[in-house]
Amino acid sequence: MERPILAVFGVSKTYPSRHGALPVLQDVSLVVCRSELCAIKGASGSGKSTLMSLIGLLDRPDAGRIEITGLRVDRLGADEQARLRNRLIGFVFQSFNLLPGLSALENVALPLLYRGVSRPARRDIARSALARVGLQDRIDHRPNQMSGGQCQRVAIARALAGQPAVILADEPTGSLDTATSESIMNLFLDLNRNHGTTIILVTHDPTVAARCPRRIVVSDGRVVDDNRDELRDAGPC
Repeated sequence: MERPILAVFGVSKTYPSRHGALPVLQDVSLVVCRSELCAIKGASGSGKSTLMSLIGLLDRPDAGRIEITGLRVDRLGADEQARLRNRLIGFVFQSFNLLPGLSALENVALPLLYRGVSRPARRDIARSALARVGLQDRIDHRPNQMSGGQCQRVAIARALAGQPAVILADEPTGSLDTATSESIMNLFLDLNRNHGTTIILVTHDPTVAARCPRRIVVSDGRVVDDNRDELRDAGPC
């Protein structure tokens, strides 16, 4: 049986507050298979963003275990987590996180520099990734020369360029208008259906979540619902 891309077992996370310890996640468990497109849905303060940070190796759980491609990652040192984060995870953020002084091509190629990929190879990979998101004619444009939707496509291309095991998208449509949001969701669906890209998308928007084949609902730090569309359910990993 193939190992899942992501497995979370009994994860809890507490943060200090003025009123004492504040539990943000409580005994969360879930498994994501290869080539799934999942929405983690919840209201502000539900714990969904904290869960994303733990999955993305940006924070550590207080209890529980996290595995990515079968490797336990929650106990690794900071340097090893950073190396795995660069190799296994592609990030897409609400605010795009593009460097304003770099072109689309340079923004997409930049993470490959930290892998030791040669400059010609970086540029070839970046061109290919930009073509996959429909921006082959915008490779020399800087962020201020592109629309919000185009900037988000650059961010998605940057995530794809490293051929990660999973893409984590944190409110990727949160700063976009309705029409642009729909086009970005169409892109995610295309990447998932036609290229087998594994995507975990955090959102508070029920319209965005409804378009994902699997919807994981987080409330008060717990997973309270986890459902798949019957026609899209690939079954166990």
